[in-house]
Amino acid sequence: MDETVKAKFDSYPAHIKPVMFNLRSLVLGVAENHELGNVEEALKWGEPSYQVKGGSPVRMNWSPKDPAHYFLYFNCNTRLVDTFREVYGHSLSLQGNRAIVLNVADPLPAAIVSHCVELAFNYKRLRHLPLLGV
Repeated sequence: MDETVKAKFDSYPAHIKPVMFNLRSLVLGVAENHELGNVEEALKWGEPSYQVKGGSPVRMNWSPKDPAHYFLYFNCNTRLVDTFREVYGHSLSLQGNRAIVLNVADPLPAAIVSHCVELAFNYKRLRHLPLLGV
């Protein structure tokens, strides 16, 4: 783990760390399970960021300004969140065209979030398809 990313995870309150590490594991697992190559892990805009070659990056964060939620962010210049809204709008809380909003108190909807991350990590290959090929 990159030292700046580790410092960010270490800065989260004790009850938030496992939630954020769980989301990190899910993101890294998507890349591994779908053989998408190396994941670049870095701190961007003060948030852990993950990117694979040929994909669109995803970032994650929790903030004391909204302590009940944590967020998975996507590039707002893509059709990713609009596609998530169309496909998973009944199951996910979405913020504008940039984020999945997750509740700290609820279990992570792993299958759905994994699919969203998979679409982001394959975005450059899928961007021309209606609903990104879903």
